[in-house]
Amino acid sequence: MDPQKPPKKNNGLRNAAILSGVAIQMGIIIFLAAKGGKWLDAYFEMESKTFTIIVTLLGVAISIYLVLQQLKRINN
Repeated sequence: MDPQKPPKKNNGLRNAAILSGVAIQMGIIIFLAAKGGKWLDAYFEMESKTFTIIVTLLGVAISIYLVLQQLKRINN
């Protein structure tokens, strides 16, 4: 006999709350990365915004990675 799995409950509200949190987390990570890049540019007296660009892009990459990890967790 093959035991059947119970049907998954529709947790629409739970998923919406998780995705809202993901969006806020993404925004905070990118904001802090941009502020950190600006601080590094000011600290090293850089006329170009090299650190701001690099650190912000790194923050975007990290936030996308975290979003993908959380989406995998939601789908399971």
